[in-house]
Amino acid sequence: MRSTMQDVQLSISSILRYGSMAHARSEVLTYTGSGFRRATFAEVAGRAAQLAHGLRELLGVTGDQRVGTFMWNTQEHVEAYLAIPSMGAVVHTINIRLFPDQVAYIIEHADDRVVIVDDTLVPLLSKLADRLPTVEHVVVVGDLAAADTGAFAAAGKSVLGYEELLAGQPTTFDWPEVDERDAAAMCYTSGTTGNPKGVAYSHRSVYLHSLEVCSPTGFTLDAAERTLEIVPMFHAMAWGLPYGCFLSGAAMVMPGRFLQAAPLITMIREAGVTFAGAVPTIWADVLAQLDRTGGVVPTLRRAVVGGSACPPAMIAAFDERYGVQIIHAWGMTELSPLGSVAHPPAGSEGEQRFRYRCSQGRFPALVQARLIGADGEQLPHDGEAVGELEVRGPWVTASYYRDDDPEKFRDGWLRTGDVGTITPDGYLNLTDREKDVIKSGGEWISSVELENHLMAHPAIAEATVVGVPDERWSERPLAAVVWREDPVPFEQLCAFLSGRIAKWQLPERWTALDAVPKTSVGKFDKKEVRRRYAKGDYEVTQLD
Repeated sequence: MRSTMQDVQLSISSILRYGSMAHARSEVLTYTGSGFRRATFAEVAGRAAQLAHGLRELLGVTGDQRVGTFMWNTQEHVEAYLAIPSMGAVVHTINIRLFPDQVAYIIEHADDRVVIVDDTLVPLLSKLADRLPTVEHVVVVGDLAAADTGAFAAAGKSVLGYEELLAGQPTTFDWPEVDERDAAAMCYTSGTTGNPKGVAYSHRSVYLHSLEVCSPTGFTLDAAERTLEIVPMFHAMAWGLPYGCFLSGAAMVMPGRFLQAAPLITMIREAGVTFAGAVPTIWADVLAQLDRTGGVVPTLRRAVVGGSACPPAMIAAFDERYGVQIIHAWGMTELSPLGSVAHPPAGSEGEQRFRYRCSQGRFPALVQARLIGADGEQLPHDGEAVGELEVRGPWVTASYYRDDDPEKFRDGWLRTGDVGTITPDGYLNLTDREKDVIKSGGEWISSVELENHLMAHPAIAEATVVGVPDERWSERPLAAVVWREDPVPFEQLCAFLSGRIAKWQLPERWTALDAVPKTSVGKFDKKEVRRRYAKGDYEVTQLD
């Protein structure tokens, strides 16, 4: 028996239509360094229609061609997010922090025909102008006259300004009916090993993911929220926040290129931000700035932390000193990216509630998860069995774009490379990345656990732990720390750890850094730490 329900396609254009009508007066605010540019959702929708007309009529984007964005988080980037998929093309968000070779690779690999670039980022992209054979047109947002675009013209690319592209175009567009399973957007992994891999999100997956972002098991967005979207729009589609906000009516505060702690705090105060999302390194800087200046963020109630594990000490500090609830989340580019969110279950209190908040969280209904052991057997969700996490669901990728990587998939499940446990009530606790687990004498040491304990020490601003070769034990932990102000003896740090972890897990090798190397998306770059250690770049203290 078939149902009697209508078969209506889920599409980004339906998000655009609904948001511009139901939440016409909600705003997108873009920080300029001295204030905000403002536009209502209705105005953003009108400009998205103008962008679609300009791309079609002036630049020949008529089908599912890829349009790249090389941009900060701004109103114009939101317009591109909405217009390009809605017209049937594919928006490809390009990570501006990748190495130049990787940027050139993903633009050609995605077959980008048009790239929209912020004027302040033209110097980065123009260096690659003669290495972008698929790109025909470059559109500059901002001050075109002041941007040095000569390299693009010399490489045979047409160059025009964003406002020139929109000028005189109608503010309505006959958005086509798209197949909900067609690609809407693309994002590439950060490529810490090998070339980045492309993930193509469908209209259906984006729509379902947006509903989850708005839901109570996601981020509970509604029209009363004022969201500061610090996480870059080129990093896993900004965690789905732009589409979730347009669907729910939550105001969007876009920081542009002003991503330092001081201007972010200014934005929170001046725009009345209630909700924000960023990686742990950003929140660590914000916390340090608030502590240093005696600042306050009276309107900020909730802050999502994802991208890498959040130290419990940071969760407690925001709670106790600023009344900000840190919401721990886990995800991947391959998951659109939302995989789990750490909302404690009803009835939990005190230390038990805090433990739930420090976990990676509970999987939503549409993300299935399992743990696989070393021998390929499926492990129980008992909170104790440790295995590799595998997931599947309607917003989980089933493959990579033009890149066959069968090792990343097993029986229709995505192998995440993350290692951890799952509790009987469905909460994920990651102990490490599979490649970062320290294998010492046949036993495993969690680098993440050591890092969390170290970053709870008042003298430490940042800490990372990696496995390094050891003749006797195969691998042992190297602890690399960044001092907050004055250093303390490494022996003191060992004593601090000794009451928190087993004695055999204590690091013997220690080094102090000016800053922990970071990847293009702000995670600790453990591969680079291991490389520098192997080269002898670090001054290492060996304890008995």
